[in-house]
Amino acid sequence: MAGNNKARGFFGEFQAFIARGNVLDLAVGVIIGGAFSAITTSLVNDIINPILGIFTGGGKALSALAIGLPGGGALMLGNFINAVLNFLIMAFVVFCIVKGFNALRDRAEALKRAEASSAAPVPEATPAPSNEEVLLGEIRDLLKARTEHE
Repeated sequence: MAGNNKARGFFGEFQAFIARGNVLDLAVGVIIGGAFSAITTSLVNDIINPILGIFTGGGKALSALAIGLPGGGALMLGNFINAVLNFLIMAFVVFCIVKGFNALRDRAEALKRAEASSAAPVPEATPAPSNEEVLLGEIRDLLKARTEHE
């Protein structure tokens, strides 16, 4: 029975962990990142490589660029250049996204500061005395004047 409670506790903790927003946000980010990676790879392989291939070897794909080594091996420079291009494009897009979010955050903080400075506490005016207070004040003044004359 104790093992069953441990299992429920473990799965309960796991469910709470998964239900947190951070994990779900991370999962969405990984999925979108994978899709974006496919787009970036296609951009490099299908658009940039053929253009660069014109300049590097008579129209061959850039990924075919290789330097032969003695003994039959080859340095596959084209594949490395593809990976570098993919990385640079992804890094640039991530930089632009982070820069945009930072600008939004800075703008929100500036608005909060502006609201805080404009919403400085205004001293409350003393409320006007009620009719009872006015009457009591008049009675007090009359009694004071009466005792002074006696």
